[in-house]
Amino acid sequence: MRILVTGGAGFIGSNLVRFLLSQPGTQVANLDKLTYAGNLQSLLDIQHSANYHFFHVDITDSKRLNDVFDLFQPEAVMHLAAESHVDRSIDNASAFIQTNIQGTFQLLETSLRYWKNLSKQTQKAFRFLHVSTDEVFGDLDGTTTKFNENTPYAPSSPYAVSKAAADHLVRSWHRTYGLPVLISNCSNNYGPYQFPEKLIPHMLLSAIKGKELPIYGDGQQSRDWLHVEDHVSALWTVLKHGQIGETYLIGGSAEKTNLSVVKTICSLLDKLRPLSTGNSYNQQISFVADRPGHDRRYAVDTTKISQHLHWQPSYNFETGLQQTLNWYLSNQQWWQNILSGNYQIERKGLAENK
Repeated sequence: MRILVTGGAGFIGSNLVRFLLSQPGTQVANLDKLTYAGNLQSLLDIQHSANYHFFHVDITDSKRLNDVFDLFQPEAVMHLAAESHVDRSIDNASAFIQTNIQGTFQLLETSLRYWKNLSKQTQKAFRFLHVSTDEVFGDLDGTTTKFNENTPYAPSSPYAVSKAAADHLVRSWHRTYGLPVLISNCSNNYGPYQFPEKLIPHMLLSAIKGKELPIYGDGQQSRDWLHVEDHVSALWTVLKHGQIGETYLIGGSAEKTNLSVVKTICSLLDKLRPLSTGNSYNQQISFVADRPGHDRRYAVDTTKISQHLHWQPSYNFETGLQQTLNWYLSNQQWWQNILSGNYQIERKGLAENK
């Protein structure tokens, strides 16, 4: 299968590209704009694979998109390219509107043009999988329920609004034009190659540098945590076996408060890299003003993907988190290049040489 992945140099995207290339006979085209979160160093181990192709392209660029589709001739599109950090969307929503909404629109237009020109048999096999987030559903604060595929949309942040708009665009291109689409909405991801601005790597790296571990509000915001390797296996399952036009929620069945996540990181670090003072990393925890519009609780009901597609997460949170911390501790050069900014220079060279 020839699969075009947008955003394949990002956290989830790079893990997905690596997973896809492990499947026999799969060829992957990675299409990425290389914004600050795009890092080709996350793909050094597969960059010379004969089945891997990289295109430095912005998904809002219709001409370049059309050129890539015509050259690579994909049998499926897995759309992950997005601005994804909530705090950044609050500070400046413009890039989120441009990439997540306008970019998705342009990708749909290109995919539709390409799909219409395929043979009837190839049209039937083609799939467009749009990868979204559980944040489109809003806040479950004060309830014991979970999001499911029929939960009404009520996004809070500019990021969540932009992803909700993209979801609606994808559904309309299926309903109006017949494009064979699938949609997934996932919970909070964690694992190797995650950009250090996100909660788990940020807290880990701050802890080992002796910095404060700032937690928004009272730290009781609750999220479902999904290991990225489980997520990409679920995406592959949805692509291969999902029913056209359907939505599938993907979660890790690991609902935790932010405070409990940080305390677990500290406890694991106390064993993996104990402080010479004998103190616990927990003593570095501090509390800061909550961010605007911060949702209190997300939780994901994975009954549909479990019963219909027979997918289950393989990691529990404790083993997944320990694997993640071990990866960061063993791959210091990767994250040091990001923190120093050197990766921006090196990725330029990698992009030009590919």
